[in-house]
Amino acid sequence: MGRGRVELKRIENKINRQVTFSKRRNGLLKKAYELSVLCDAEVALIIFSTRGKLYEFGSVGISKTLERYQRCCYNSQDTNVANHEAQNWYQEMSKLKAKFESLQRSQRHLLGEDLGPLSVKELQQLERQLESALSQARQRKTQLMLEQMEELRKKERRLGEINKQLKEQLEAEGATLRALQGPWATADHGAAGSSFSLQANPNMDHAPTLCIGHHQFVPPEAVMARNLAVEENNFMLGWVP
Repeated sequence: MGRGRVELKRIENKINRQVTFSKRRNGLLKKAYELSVLCDAEVALIIFSTRGKLYEFGSVGISKTLERYQRCCYNSQDTNVANHEAQNWYQEMSKLKAKFESLQRSQRHLLGEDLGPLSVKELQQLERQLESALSQARQRKTQLMLEQMEELRKKERRLGEINKQLKEQLEAEGATLRALQGPWATADHGAAGSSFSLQANPNMDHAPTLCIGHHQFVPPEAVMARNLAVEENNFMLGWVP
């Protein structure tokens, strides 16, 4: 009778499990060696026991085989990633191109161009879009005008305040100037009055003399003779009859 088929499951008996591990490990290492020799293949085998003990076999060295494995895996992954990214970029570009063409058509329709292929429903929708855009433009224009008017009002108020401050400053400076000029004006008027009194008091008994052009010096003897003539002849010298 042949040996029955062994059921593949974990061996619960610890001793039997360890014996089976040792037999099959040695057989696996032997098979790896035979494969590398018979087929001239590069074989690497790594085994860890339940206790963490390492068993390995490498036909050309474990490190060399692992480096070669990593290069193959990374190159393959990089190629796959690059192809996937290129495909994604192509799909994204196709979407953007279609959207750009749609926007160009919409812009031409808004400008009143290429309206022939449009149906009545599409034309009505285009009309509503234009009316909405026109209403928004008018609202924005009104808002800007109101903002400008408010800014002008603020500027007017600022200028009025500045004008008021300048006016008050000028009034204060004028009052200060008048206060400084007051004593000097009083002194000037007093000097003028004293001069007039000094000129008018002498010789008040003599007749007044009219001088036109420039002042002419009259000696006292002439003044006395003229006074006598006035008393005798009853007329004033120096006047033309």
